[in-house]
Amino acid sequence: MMRERGLDVDHSTIFRWVQRYAPEINKRIRQHLKMSGTSYRIDETYIKVGKTCKYLYRAVDKEGNTIEFMLNAKRDVSAAKRFFKKMMRAHHRRLPFSISVDKNAAYPEAFSTAQAERIVPEDCKLRRVKYLNNVIEQDHRFIKKKVRASQCFKRFHTAERTLEGIEAINMIRKGQVRRLGRSDARGQANFVLSLFQVAA
Repeated sequence: MMRERGLDVDHSTIFRWVQRYAPEINKRIRQHLKMSGTSYRIDETYIKVGKTCKYLYRAVDKEGNTIEFMLNAKRDVSAAKRFFKKMMRAHHRRLPFSISVDKNAAYPEAFSTAQAERIVPEDCKLRRVKYLNNVIEQDHRFIKKKVRASQCFKRFHTAERTLEGIEAINMIRKGQVRRLGRSDARGQANFVLSLFQVAA
């Protein structure tokens, strides 16, 4: 892209841009997102950081629209509880009627605790049916593809910031921004520029 515009940019400069602007894009698009559905799908996928695997928790609705995500070092009850809290603070989410998860043993305890603490509505149901999570399993593919292209993350902080950008662009690509079509590439580029008050 840079060469097409007659610019010679080092890859380390691109890296610094990603680390600086990816979290900012993720933050600024939130108020422009369409409201989510009320049937949630939650799952986690492995992300390699250094020599160990970390866990990217993700939530989408039944249409595949991203609700929230969180990178965590562990896959346990505490991590699941933290993710429920973060998910329920998302600006564009509707209150869930049901949350579908896989057979991970941490979810039932985290869910019941979240209900007791009034983080999750009392009438919300937890469904542990694996096939219902096919939507989010398919959605993981786009994220994993971009992660593989970036080769390997060396530090947790670097991975977290980069993933914020990948997830934000994924939301734009899926047509989650109000009044912006999923096939409107030019409109999507102009939207990102408008977030920073930059003329196209």
